[in-house]
Amino acid sequence: MAANVKLDKKDIQRSFWLWQFFSHANYNYERMQGGAFAMCMAPIIAKLYPNKEEKVAGLQRHLTFFNTNPNVGTVIHGAVLSMEEERANGADISDEAINAVKTGMMGPLAGIGDALDQGVIIPLLVALGISFGRTGNLFGPLLVLIGLPIILMAIAYSCWMKGYQLGSRAITDMLAGGRMKQIIGAAGILGCTVMGGLVATSVSFQTAIAFNIGEQEFNLQSQLFDAIMPGLLPLAVTLGVYALLRKEKFNATQILLGMVVIGFAGGMIGIF
Repeated sequence: MAANVKLDKKDIQRSFWLWQFFSHANYNYERMQGGAFAMCMAPIIAKLYPNKEEKVAGLQRHLTFFNTNPNVGTVIHGAVLSMEEERANGADISDEAINAVKTGMMGPLAGIGDALDQGVIIPLLVALGISFGRTGNLFGPLLVLIGLPIILMAIAYSCWMKGYQLGSRAITDMLAGGRMKQIIGAAGILGCTVMGGLVATSVSFQTAIAFNIGEQEFNLQSQLFDAIMPGLLPLAVTLGVYALLRKEKFNATQILLGMVVIGFAGGMIGIF
């Protein structure tokens, strides 16, 4: 093995960009992201190991099954880069040790990353983008088309670099003391707050029902629902849709079609 071979920042960044753009390019049921992992490791293996046999063994080592969140999960990639560098310089790090880091932590980091990306960041920014877009503000679509990828790339890059800096310790340090759970919890609270504000300003639903009590007209919307809480009906609709989605008996398309039918029928008979 080569002695005193070191990765520079360009090597690490090149590997990162290969993963960033091709993490799902060869996604398949047999190895999931295994091919992409080997691809991003290829220039690293080529630099660290001088002879053909070591290069082949290195690529085969990373062609095994791998699947995790492509952003937060990059802390694994950074840690593996560090382990490969130490191994190339004579450290006693076996194939099993490297694969143990990958297979042992890809599941937990997938859960954490998906909860953060798909459960908080993406819905929050898309909702904000729609809110701006409805007013004709160009910032809305730009926030989704440009801002969202930049934020996710920034998360992936910082996790990648932190993984490389700390090596195999990166993952245990990241999960120590429930720090990541606190971050996800805080982001979730922020997301719920913003979504609550968007319900009040973006969901429009009123009833046109009115009837006479004696000689006095009683408007159900203004004199009952608005008197209890302004925006009560939009909130009820939002919570109802959320409850249907949680039961998993209806998918989003079915719920949307149902709302269109109910809204059309209610408008025709004068209820809404």
